[in-house]
Amino acid sequence: MRGQADARAIAQESSLPEDDAPASRAPASRADAAAGTAVKPPRRSRAETREAAINQIVDIATHEFVEKGLAGARIDEIAGKATKRKIYYYFDGKEELYRAVLERAYRRVRDSEAQVDITSGTAEQALRRLIEHDVHYHARHPELVRLVMNENIHHAQHLKQIAALPSRNHSVIDILQQLISRGEAEGSFRPGIDPVDLHFNMTALAFYNVSNQFTFAHNFGVDMTSDSALAHRASQVADIIIAWVTRKD
Repeated sequence: MRGQADARAIAQESSLPEDDAPASRAPASRADAAAGTAVKPPRRSRAETREAAINQIVDIATHEFVEKGLAGARIDEIAGKATKRKIYYYFDGKEELYRAVLERAYRRVRDSEAQVDITSGTAEQALRRLIEHDVHYHARHPELVRLVMNENIHHAQHLKQIAALPSRNHSVIDILQQLISRGEAEGSFRPGIDPVDLHFNMTALAFYNVSNQFTFAHNFGVDMTSDSALAHRASQVADIIIAWVTRKD
């Protein structure tokens, strides 16, 4: 698991190849600065170096897993763009690397949702911002959609091995529950909305125009990838969800 990989990396730090660790940099002298010599950036810490190396590997692996799935991706192909030694330095093998890819993809979407302003304006306005954010995020990160689709083929067997993921994913449910409570208190949301149902509907409507963009475009001649099409879709999805949650007189 990731924690074991980090522990292994710390224990073996001294064996990291020279090209994997930054060289020591002497501080620039005043004479160099006066002569206009560029000052080199400070040396990264071991933790920063390790994080950068892991992110580089996960970036490359994400592309391979998205394009070929877990079964089709090969460590040798990923290593051709990183190094095999570096991969096995941080990860036990392909499945642990795949779990790291999944974990980061989910973490990033949850982190992005946490940055949305849900405090200003009414609950309805805040919910609209969050819905439109989710539509735009899924469109700009099709790798998340492809990874989720692939993991469903595997019945979430690898997702189940990432212990911290359910609690991390629950952060969006907490956000939605806050909005639901506010909306009910303001009198704009009908009572009894389940935040999981709300998340389900939001995700489903944000997901489809990415997962089915090629078949839909072929069948109906609709391009769902342009900025104008995405803005229209985000507004439309928000209208649909808001109509569902608002109180009916």
